[in-house]
Amino acid sequence: MSERALDREPSGQYVIEVADLTKFYPDRKDEEGNPVASVRGVDLRVPAAQVYGLLGRNGAGKSTTIRMIATLLEPTSGTIRVCGLDTSRHRRQVRSMLGVALGGERSVYWKLTARQNLEYFAALHGTSRKKSRARIHEVLEEMDLADRADDYVERYSTGMRQRLVIARALLNRPGVLLLDEPASGLDPHAADNLHNHIRRLRDAGHTILVTTHDMAEADLLSDRVGIIDKGRLVAEGTPGELKRSVGAARVLHLQFRDPGPEGLRLLAAEVAEKATVREDAPPDERPGDIVSWTLSSSHQEDLAPWLFSVAARHGTTILRMENELVTLRHAFLSLTGEGQNDASTTE
Repeated sequence: MSERALDREPSGQYVIEVADLTKFYPDRKDEEGNPVASVRGVDLRVPAAQVYGLLGRNGAGKSTTIRMIATLLEPTSGTIRVCGLDTSRHRRQVRSMLGVALGGERSVYWKLTARQNLEYFAALHGTSRKKSRARIHEVLEEMDLADRADDYVERYSTGMRQRLVIARALLNRPGVLLLDEPASGLDPHAADNLHNHIRRLRDAGHTILVTTHDMAEADLLSDRVGIIDKGRLVAEGTPGELKRSVGAARVLHLQFRDPGPEGLRLLAAEVAEKATVREDAPPDERPGDIVSWTLSSSHQEDLAPWLFSVAARHGTTILRMENELVTLRHAFLSLTGEGQNDASTTE
């Protein structure tokens, strides 16, 4: 078999395969002048007809990774295969398979109508207006924009413009969609609407890689999630698998009056029979006589009645309790060791 034939051979069930992907920018250095990798040694595989969420804080390397997969950035090292094709050897063929929406709502022309935008982008693909007419109507229907096709984009809501960006990405009938923060800036209703469209595209057979820093979005939208932190992929799995990696089913936050050293010791020993206990602040940093604990428990039942009883038995009163099921946020914080940076951080 020739080398070209080997390059074209699909690698099993995975549509996107990334191996040891690394990217250095020349102007990104540490305080000592050493190069700092924006992406370092990333391995990920995206199964066919699934939504894969690449989750990370702003600046974690998500956008750099998706732009390399889209062939818009050259990797420093590593390999990328899309539908079995090496992107460094078959860039043109790979681009014909991809629908790319990386620029947000500003990547369409606001002074044109939706139809005019799509006619323009179809022409860039080398398709005449006559031949593209039916396809433009199809993608506008698919994204629920057909009834506003001849309105100027400047009159669209943010959510409608985001859907138009995805419609543009669908023009060439791609099997693979790359979406960079598609719901960024949307209100909850518009984001939910966009998520429904993305799920419909998946159900129609598209393979979708979507980046996000929104943990709830990744949890609700993704079949599989990869968590990227400081340029490295630190975990990968279904949302359920990542939540189970925390080793708990629920998290409880308690505040109670300090029962004294012996009472606190006995209380901690009994609570530890059903939950992992973490003291939120050392004694010298507590506000008055208030103790704060975070409990992680694998028990499915509500522990609140039992905790109130145990606290009373050891001479204290619970003043506040917050009881929540483990979410992808807990998994993210556990795996990365820190929370998200503010939204002003850029990649």
